[in-house]
Amino acid sequence: MTEEEFKQELLKINIIPTKEQLNLLDKYYHILIEWNNMMNLTAITEKKQVYLKHFYDSLTITKVINLNSHKKLLDFGTGAGFPGVVLKIFFPDLEIILIDALEKRVKFLNHVIEELNLKKIIAIHERVENISNQNFDIITTRAVANLPTLIKYIHKLLTPSTLFVPLKASVDQELKNANVLLKKYHLKLIKRETFYLPYENSLRNILIIKKTN
Repeated sequence: MTEEEFKQELLKINIIPTKEQLNLLDKYYHILIEWNNMMNLTAITEKKQVYLKHFYDSLTITKVINLNSHKKLLDFGTGAGFPGVVLKIFFPDLEIILIDALEKRVKFLNHVIEELNLKKIIAIHERVENISNQNFDIITTRAVANLPTLIKYIHKLLTPSTLFVPLKASVDQELKNANVLLKKYHLKLIKRETFYLPYENSLRNILIIKKTN
């Protein structure tokens, strides 16, 4: 996916990128590649692939949720900042907390935040299951663990007003395996969006899970 193709695909999901946002994304890409030479942040480094499989893929969350109507988002197991940093670039009013269990990744994220001069976003070195006494409108994660494990990690953070929105690939078996935990913690799958990434047709699923009481 070239940058021009990236812009055209964003229009299809109702995102009109500004020149400033595209410049920030380009700067983010170059920082990612520079730091990836020093630590393992991503196996995907070719620019077209980063724009498709990291940048565009992160923004597909907008297929299921209007981020402009929410205030605070938690992205756990964020790794190199996907989807959290990308979402901050395109939704600057959204308060975002990034959590990762590896300190070196958090150092990278803090460098990105500083270099891109991003506001209302912090990166924390912690495990999400150790987070408490925080309220979030949205909790999301991408390429971290299977659905039952994710539910075990974050069920204590879910309130009836919180949306848990994991970004997944194939998810049918994971949903079956998660049935017992969904019932145990009074959670319900309220939306599932299944689609394929453009140009290469990789399967994607985005779920919205809510606490029922």
